[in-house]
Amino acid sequence: MIQLVLDDTQVQQHLFPFTLTRSSADIRIGILTIRQKWEKLLGIKVRVNGDEYLEPAQGDNVHPVVFSGNIIPSQSFIHDLVKGNYSTDNFLQQSSIRILQHPWNIFEYNDWALREDFTLITTGRQSQPIPPSVVCINPENIFIEEGAKLQYCILNASAGPVYIGKNSEVMEGASIRGPFALCEGAAVKMGTRIYGATTIGPYSVVGGEIKNSVIFGYSNKAHDGYLGDSVIGEWCNLGAGTTNSNIKNTASNVKVWNETTKDFITAGLKCGLLMGDYSRCSVNTSFNTGTVVGTCANIFGAGLMPKCIPSFSWGAKDAAKYEFEKALRDITNWKKLKNQLLTEKEIQKLQHIFERI
Repeated sequence: MIQLVLDDTQVQQHLFPFTLTRSSADIRIGILTIRQKWEKLLGIKVRVNGDEYLEPAQGDNVHPVVFSGNIIPSQSFIHDLVKGNYSTDNFLQQSSIRILQHPWNIFEYNDWALREDFTLITTGRQSQPIPPSVVCINPENIFIEEGAKLQYCILNASAGPVYIGKNSEVMEGASIRGPFALCEGAAVKMGTRIYGATTIGPYSVVGGEIKNSVIFGYSNKAHDGYLGDSVIGEWCNLGAGTTNSNIKNTASNVKVWNETTKDFITAGLKCGLLMGDYSRCSVNTSFNTGTVVGTCANIFGAGLMPKCIPSFSWGAKDAAKYEFEKALRDITNWKKLKNQLLTEKEIQKLQHIFERI
């Protein structure tokens, strides 16, 4: 029996701002989180450093294996792991896995992860019928879960699979190109245009134009505006008309703030917005290329936003510090809109972040 432990103590700061509030193993990429991938592939519960609810397995037949929480497994890699056909000296060089070393890797690897998860989730299962009003291209590469609602939309799976999650909704006039995942309870509003590779996490609402982006869950980009080559955390809200730049006017490499080096480093040709949990922006916000936003920032102001907006900012340029009790009240109000409550564990995490600023 394998007892798998995912440990991110060595990589957590490298995936700022998303690991301020979660383990790297709980980052969503593709359809599932990294933890969920390991658990579904192995058929066991996986321990993550810091977990309180899962005790280490005991016994002579237990073989504890520790991997870094930023390693994204695949079916072929798990096959080798179970058979013992891997070496700790060279397994990280295998092409069958991906490793998140920077936050922008989340959208860079999302195409690969979507295809892996689609196969993992749908193999041997029957999709719900595609409604007759839905225009489909390559319907054999489309999977619809129970309770999903679709009307008069376009699903194009010719370039990659399209996954429509349980109790989700794609409204009329939406056009979607795969690879794409709409997770449980999420919604795509009327007239939305989505290009792959894009993931819309659980209970998120999206509209406007989206390309090659990952939204973790419970977040809103519900109106017109462009989101491209970006990653949005949980419980975020992008005001109407919000748009990000994802490529520089000079078509040169994008520099992104790195929390480890406390400096800007090269992310590649394209990088949009990297926004941590509980952050929000006002209507018509314009985000610069490669902007990093921390946790629980309330962003407003004219012109292009700064490329690095710290956690608990109130404003953007010359921002004040968000009052902690007010921040909690505001988060509580947003969570009520999705019938959720702010938990004591969340408050403790947020207080720890607030006190370190």
